[in-house]
Amino acid sequence: MSGVVAPYGSWASPVSVELMTSAAIGLSSLSVDGDALYWLESRPAENGRSVLCRRGADGGVEDVTPPPFNVGSRVHEYGGGAYAAHDGAVIFSERKDGSVWLIDKPGAAPRRIATSENCRYADFEWDPRRHRALAIREDHRDRPPNDPKAAIVALGSNPGETETVLLEGPDFLSSPRLSPDGATLAWIAWDHPAMPWDATRLFKAKVAQTGDIGPPQIIAGGEPEAIVQPAWSPGNILHFCSDRTGWWNLYAVRNDEIVALAPVEAEIGGPHWIFRQRFYAFLPDGRIIASMVRDAIRRAALIFEGAIRPLDIGQIQECPTPVEKGIAYLATPPDQPPALVLASDIGGGETIIVRNAAPAPVPPDTVSIGEPFDFETPGGTAHAFWYPPRNGGFLAPPGESPPLIVLSHGGPTSMTTNSFNLNIQWWTSRGFGVVDVNYGGSTGFGRAYRRRLYGQWGLVDVEDCSAAARRLVERGLADGSRLAIRGGSAGGFTTLAALTSSTLFKAGASFYGVADLMLLATDTHKFEARYLDQLIGPLPGSEALYAERSPICHIDRLSCPVIFFQGEDDRTVPPNQAQTMVAAMKARKLAVAYYEFAGEGHGFRQAETLRRTLELELDFYGQIFGFSPPGLSERAMIDNGKP
Repeated sequence: MSGVVAPYGSWASPVSVELMTSAAIGLSSLSVDGDALYWLESRPAENGRSVLCRRGADGGVEDVTPPPFNVGSRVHEYGGGAYAAHDGAVIFSERKDGSVWLIDKPGAAPRRIATSENCRYADFEWDPRRHRALAIREDHRDRPPNDPKAAIVALGSNPGETETVLLEGPDFLSSPRLSPDGATLAWIAWDHPAMPWDATRLFKAKVAQTGDIGPPQIIAGGEPEAIVQPAWSPGNILHFCSDRTGWWNLYAVRNDEIVALAPVEAEIGGPHWIFRQRFYAFLPDGRIIASMVRDAIRRAALIFEGAIRPLDIGQIQECPTPVEKGIAYLATPPDQPPALVLASDIGGGETIIVRNAAPAPVPPDTVSIGEPFDFETPGGTAHAFWYPPRNGGFLAPPGESPPLIVLSHGGPTSMTTNSFNLNIQWWTSRGFGVVDVNYGGSTGFGRAYRRRLYGQWGLVDVEDCSAAARRLVERGLADGSRLAIRGGSAGGFTTLAALTSSTLFKAGASFYGVADLMLLATDTHKFEARYLDQLIGPLPGSEALYAERSPICHIDRLSCPVIFFQGEDDRTVPPNQAQTMVAAMKARKLAVAYYEFAGEGHGFRQAETLRRTLELELDFYGQIFGFSPPGLSERAMIDNGKP
C-alpha cells in the first residue's frame, strides 16, 4: 500500500466543490408517457432550478421546461407530484409562485391555466375523458399562514375555464387517482393531530359524466393504519400500501374485501413526506413490480400469485417504471453516482445509461462504501452505515485515528441508505470517518422501530447517535477527541440536542436546525403543526417537556464550537431560532460561526450556497481539530475562536 503520508482531514480529494455544485445534478420523479420518458433534474449550477426532461422514442434527450421555469410544488412545503404527462401533453407547477402551466404537445410553449392566486397545486392526475386534470390544491387565500385549506380540484385545459372544487373538508388530502374507465376516484385523507405515517384513510367515490363525484365510501384506514399510494390496475382493481401489520405491504380490494398480496417483513411503502411517491407498478402480464426496503436498502422485486421474487438490478431510488419490453429506473449503487437507466427487460438485460447524476471522477480506490453497522443502545438495537476514510493517494501517520462525523438525518421520520453520496465522499476522501445513523424513529425497519421515537425525540435519537460514535471509538476506528455531529432540520435538532446534553462531541454543524420546540410547534407550517404531539407531547399541557428538550433553553450546557447555516426564507425553521442560539453563544464567549443565505429556504439549492457551506464547514473542523484542508477559497469566520 502506497501514498503520501498526511494527517487525516488534510488529504487532497478529487471530490471538488465544482463536482458537487456545478457538475452534479439531482434525478427524481421518473414517469412514462407512451414511448417517452420524463424526469426532473435539479441543477445547482442554474440556481437550484428543477427542469423537466424528456427522452423520446429516438433516444434524444431534451429540456421540456425552458428557463426561468422551476418545476416544483410547495404543497405541505415539501411538495412532490409537480408534473404529469399524458399523450404528449404536460401539466406542471411553477415552484416560485405556485402557478400551474400546460404544454399542449412536445415543443409547444407553456401556457398558464390555473386561475387562483395564492394557491399551490400538486399531485396532478389526468382525466382525459373530461378534458381536465385533477390536483391537490392548498388554498392560502384569506387564511392564517399556517392553516391553508386542502381540496381536490379539477383544472380545465382551455383558457378561461373555471377551477372546480370536487372535494374538501379533511385537514389533508392526497393521491386523487382515477380508475382506468374514469368512473371511480380514489384518494387519501387525514386530519390533525395525525401525521400521514400515523393514520390515513382511503376513500373512493363514483364520478359522474359531468365530472362531479358522489358520496365518499371509506375503504380502509384509521389509527394506527397508514395508507400510501392508492393505484388502479388495468383491470380496475384498487390497490394500496398499508402498514396494518406493522410493515408497509401491498393490498388489493377485490369484491369489497381487502386482500394481502404478498405479506413480508419488509417495507413496500414509506412515509408521505412528498406527493406522488411510487412503491409499485403494474406490468402488462399481470405481475407487479415493487420497491422493497429491508435493513435500509431499497431493491426491486416482482410480486405474483402471493410470491415475491427479488430482481437483480441493484439498489434503486424508487419503484422502476415499466416501459415497452423493459423498465426504466433510477439506479443508486453504493459505489458510483446515481443514474437513470433504461433496461431491455424486467430482469435488467441490456441497459442504457440515459443520464448520470454526476461524472465519475472518483477513483475506485478512493470511494468509501457504507457498511451496515448495528449496535446496542438502552432502547435496543439501532442501525447505521459506517464509512471509513479512504483515499488511494494518501495514508495517515502511524497511530493516528481519524476524526469522525456523525450524521443525524432529517425527518425525523425518514431513512438514510448507503447509496453513493458525494456529500459523504467529500468527507471520507479527505480523511474523515462518517457514520450515518438510522436512529430509533427512522423508517425502513417497521412501525415499532418508527414509533420508538414517540414521546422521546431529543432522547432516543441523541442516545443512538452517541452510542454509534462510542462504539466506533471503542473499536479504534475513530478519534474520541475529534468527534463531530451534524444534521439538517430535524437532524439539526438532534445535533443541537446532543451538543447540549453531553460532552461527547467536540464540534457540531447545524443546517437550519430546530432549536426551539415551542416556536416550532406554534410557528411552523400546517403539515407539521401537530407533528410534535407524538414526538414530544400535546399542547397545551406539555410546555415543561418542550422547554426541557429545546436546545435553546440549555445553552449553558454547551461547551463545544458550533457552526450554523440558515436560509433567509426558511418557513419551516425560521432564522430567529439559529440567531438566538448564536447570540447566546457569543455572550458566553463560546466559539461559534453563523452564515445566513439570501434566496434559500428549508434546504439549500443554489450552487454558490452549496459551495460555501462545503468549504466553510470543512475549514471550521480544520480550525477546531487542528489540521489544514488544502485548496479552500474561503475560511470560516469563528467568533471567540482561535485566529
